[in-house]
Amino acid sequence: MSQSVSSFFKETTKPLTSGRRPWSVFLDLTLLNFPSSIHDTTTRITQNFFHFSVNYSIILLIILSLSLLYHPLVLIALFITLIAWLSLYFSREEPLSVLGYQVSDWMVLVVLFVVDFLVVIWGGVFQNFVVGGGIGVVLMLLHAGLRSTDDLVADDIETSPYANLLSDDDGDYNAPPTGGL
Repeated sequence: MSQSVSSFFKETTKPLTSGRRPWSVFLDLTLLNFPSSIHDTTTRITQNFFHFSVNYSIILLIILSLSLLYHPLVLIALFITLIAWLSLYFSREEPLSVLGYQVSDWMVLVVLFVVDFLVVIWGGVFQNFVVGGGIGVVLMLLHAGLRSTDDLVADDIETSPYANLLSDDDGDYNAPPTGGL
Protein backbone atom coordinates (compact mmCIF):
# COMPACT_ATOMS: atom_id res chain seq x y z
CA MET A 1 0.00 0.00 0.00
CA SER A 2 2.70 2.50 1.00
CA GLN A 3 4.70 1.53 -2.10
CA SER A 4 1.80 2.38 -4.40
CA VAL A 5 1.08 5.66 -2.56
CA SER A 6 4.71 6.77 -2.77
CA SER A 7 4.94 5.82 -6.45
CA PHE A 8 1.67 7.71 -7.08
CA PHE A 9 3.12 10.88 -5.54
CA LYS A 10 6.42 10.50 -7.39
CA GLU A 11 4.59 10.17 -10.70
CA THR A 12 2.19 13.00 -9.85
CA THR A 13 4.83 15.49 -8.80
CA LYS A 14 7.32 14.65 -11.57
CA PRO A 15 5.65 16.90 -14.19
CA LEU A 16 5.15 19.63 -11.59
CA THR A 17 8.82 19.72 -10.60
CA SER A 18 10.25 19.14 -14.08
CA GLY A 19 10.22 22.90 -14.66
CA ARG A 20 12.30 23.58 -11.56
CA ARG A 21 15.58 25.27 -12.42
CA PRO A 22 18.80 24.48 -10.53
CA TRP A 23 19.02 26.41 -7.27
CA SER A 24 22.62 27.39 -8.10
CA VAL A 25 21.34 29.27 -11.17
CA PHE A 26 18.39 30.72 -9.27
CA LEU A 27 20.56 31.99 -6.40
CA ASP A 28 23.56 33.18 -8.45
CA LEU A 29 24.46 36.44 -6.68
CA THR A 30 26.70 37.63 -9.53
CA LEU A 31 23.58 38.13 -11.67
CA LEU A 32 21.89 40.51 -9.20
CA ASN A 33 22.04 44.15 -10.25
CA PHE A 34 19.74 47.12 -10.51
CA PRO A 35 17.68 47.44 -13.70
CA SER A 36 18.30 50.45 -15.89
CA SER A 37 14.64 51.47 -16.33
CA ILE A 38 11.05 50.65 -15.43
CA HIS A 39 10.72 48.80 -18.74
CA ASP A 40 13.81 46.73 -17.91
CA THR A 41 12.33 45.95 -14.49
CA THR A 42 9.01 44.74 -15.88
CA THR A 43 10.80 42.70 -18.55
CA ARG A 44 13.02 41.06 -15.91
CA ILE A 45 10.04 40.28 -13.67
CA THR A 46 8.09 38.72 -16.53
CA GLN A 47 11.00 36.65 -17.86
CA ASN A 48 12.14 35.52 -14.41
CA PHE A 49 8.60 34.55 -13.36
CA PHE A 50 8.20 32.37 -16.43
CA HIS A 51 11.68 30.89 -16.20
CA PHE A 52 11.72 30.25 -12.43
CA SER A 53 7.99 29.72 -11.80
CA VAL A 54 8.45 26.36 -10.05
CA ASN A 55 11.26 27.74 -7.86
CA TYR A 56 9.10 30.72 -6.89
CA SER A 57 6.18 28.38 -6.10
CA ILE A 58 8.37 26.27 -3.83
CA ILE A 59 9.60 29.35 -1.98
CA LEU A 60 6.05 30.65 -1.58
CA LEU A 61 4.87 27.29 -0.20
CA ILE A 62 7.76 27.22 2.28
CA ILE A 63 7.00 30.77 3.48
CA LEU A 64 3.29 29.98 3.81
CA SER A 65 4.10 26.81 5.74
CA LEU A 66 6.40 28.74 8.08
CA SER A 67 3.67 31.33 8.68
CA LEU A 68 1.39 28.48 9.82
CA LEU A 69 3.99 26.70 11.93
CA TYR A 70 2.14 27.37 15.18
CA HIS A 71 -1.11 25.96 13.75
CA PRO A 72 -0.36 22.27 13.13
CA LEU A 73 -4.00 21.24 12.58
CA VAL A 74 -4.35 23.79 9.81
CA LEU A 75 -1.08 22.58 8.26
CA ILE A 76 -2.37 19.00 8.33
CA ALA A 77 -5.70 20.07 6.80
CA LEU A 78 -3.92 22.07 4.08
CA PHE A 79 -1.63 19.10 3.40
CA ILE A 80 -4.75 16.98 2.87
CA THR A 81 -6.09 19.58 0.45
CA LEU A 82 -2.71 19.54 -1.31
CA ILE A 83 -3.17 15.80 -1.82
CA ALA A 84 -6.65 16.53 -3.19
CA TRP A 85 -5.18 19.13 -5.59
CA LEU A 86 -2.56 16.65 -6.80
CA SER A 87 -4.97 13.78 -7.30
CA LEU A 88 -8.12 15.61 -8.49
CA TYR A 89 -6.67 18.44 -10.55
CA PHE A 90 -2.99 18.14 -11.50
CA SER A 91 -2.51 14.42 -12.13
CA ARG A 92 -5.78 13.55 -13.88
CA GLU A 93 -5.65 12.83 -17.57
CA GLU A 94 -9.22 11.63 -18.02
CA PRO A 95 -12.32 13.58 -16.94
CA LEU A 96 -13.50 13.21 -13.34
CA SER A 97 -16.74 11.29 -12.96
CA VAL A 98 -18.88 11.40 -9.79
CA LEU A 99 -22.02 9.25 -9.53
CA GLY A 100 -22.02 8.81 -13.29
CA TYR A 101 -21.81 12.54 -14.01
CA GLN A 102 -18.78 14.11 -15.64
CA VAL A 103 -17.35 17.00 -13.59
CA SER A 104 -15.58 19.79 -15.48
CA ASP A 105 -12.08 20.95 -14.58
CA TRP A 106 -13.51 24.38 -13.81
CA MET A 107 -15.86 22.90 -11.19
CA VAL A 108 -13.04 20.90 -9.61
CA LEU A 109 -10.94 24.08 -9.46
CA VAL A 110 -13.72 26.08 -7.80
CA VAL A 111 -14.47 23.35 -5.23
CA LEU A 112 -10.79 22.97 -4.31
CA PHE A 113 -10.39 26.75 -3.90
CA VAL A 114 -13.51 26.89 -1.70
CA VAL A 115 -12.24 24.00 0.44
CA ASP A 116 -8.86 25.71 0.86
CA PHE A 117 -10.57 28.98 1.77
CA LEU A 118 -12.80 27.21 4.32
CA VAL A 119 -9.78 25.51 5.91
CA VAL A 120 -8.02 28.87 6.27
CA ILE A 121 -11.14 30.47 7.76
CA TRP A 122 -11.81 27.46 10.04
CA GLY A 123 -8.27 27.59 11.38
CA GLY A 124 -8.43 31.34 12.01
CA VAL A 125 -5.19 31.84 10.12
CA PHE A 126 -6.40 34.17 7.38
CA GLN A 127 -4.15 36.97 8.63
CA ASN A 128 -1.14 34.62 8.85
CA PHE A 129 -1.88 33.42 5.34
CA VAL A 130 -2.16 36.94 3.90
CA VAL A 131 1.00 38.17 5.67
CA GLY A 132 2.99 35.08 4.67
CA GLY A 133 1.75 35.33 1.09
CA GLY A 134 2.58 39.04 1.02
CA ILE A 135 6.12 38.41 2.26
CA GLY A 136 6.55 35.67 -0.34
CA VAL A 137 5.30 37.89 -3.18
CA VAL A 138 7.56 40.78 -2.12
CA LEU A 139 10.59 38.47 -2.02
CA MET A 140 9.72 37.04 -5.44
CA LEU A 141 9.28 40.52 -6.94
CA LEU A 142 12.60 41.64 -5.46
CA HIS A 143 14.45 38.63 -6.84
CA ALA A 144 12.72 38.78 -10.23
CA GLY A 145 13.36 42.52 -10.56
CA LEU A 146 17.01 42.42 -9.50
CA ARG A 147 18.12 39.23 -11.28
CA SER A 148 19.55 39.85 -14.73
CA THR A 149 17.97 37.82 -17.53
CA ASP A 150 20.92 37.87 -19.93
CA ASP A 151 21.75 34.21 -19.28
CA LEU A 152 18.13 33.04 -19.60
CA VAL A 153 17.74 33.68 -23.32
CA ALA A 154 20.34 31.08 -24.29
CA ASP A 155 18.85 28.54 -21.87
CA ASP A 156 15.35 29.09 -23.18
CA ILE A 157 16.46 28.79 -26.80
CA GLU A 158 18.30 25.52 -26.06
CA THR A 159 15.29 23.97 -24.31
CA SER A 160 12.69 25.36 -26.71
CA PRO A 161 10.97 22.93 -29.07
CA TYR A 162 11.49 25.66 -31.71
CA ALA A 163 15.27 25.89 -31.18
CA ASN A 164 15.98 24.79 -34.76
CA LEU A 165 13.81 27.65 -36.04
CA LEU A 166 15.55 30.19 -33.81
CA SER A 167 19.06 29.48 -35.04
CA ASP A 168 20.58 29.31 -38.47
CA ASP A 169 22.64 26.41 -39.73
CA ASP A 170 25.94 28.30 -39.82
CA GLY A 171 25.64 29.54 -36.24
CA ASP A 172 26.56 33.04 -37.48
CA TYR A 173 23.74 35.28 -36.25
CA ASN A 174 25.33 38.58 -37.29
CA ALA A 175 26.03 37.73 -40.91
CA PRO A 176 24.32 40.01 -43.44
CA PRO A 177 21.83 38.34 -45.76
CA THR A 178 23.33 37.13 -49.00
CA GLY A 179 21.84 37.36 -52.43
CA GLY A 180 19.94 40.10 -54.13
CA LEU A 181 16.37 40.90 -54.98
